[in-house]
Amino acid sequence: QVQLVESGGGLVQAGGSLRLTCAGSGRTFSGSAMGWFRRAPGKEREFVAAISWNGADMKYADSAKGRFTISRDSAKNMVYLQMNSLKPEDTAVYYCTASGMLSGAYISATAYNYWGQGTQVTVSS
Repeated sequence: QVQLVESGGGLVQAGGSLRLTCAGSGRTFSGSAMGWFRRAPGKEREFVAAISWNGADMKYADSAKGRFTISRDSAKNMVYLQMNSLKPEDTAVYYCTASGMLSGAYISATAYNYWGQGTQVTVSS
């Protein structure tokens, strides 16, 4: 059974940092595109960051640029999202995602086949 499991969410004050971790199991994601999306209360799911199979290409939402960093450790089948200078508007459930066939960095959710259950990030003002 293929699974993506996120961890690292929590409650943090504005200006603080969190590091989200996503662990893959059931298959290797070393050749896969991977990414992070989020869904805030009452809003649609939105793209946050993506990374290509070898880490050479990364894409970020405008809201994440300069504050968030995506990285991966393919040997461990893991992807990370370092979030700094957090704002209350970053409050959302954050989802890890991976592609079954594609290897680049994609902003569209349609590029991804596997999704984690999400981890809650709450930023207080």
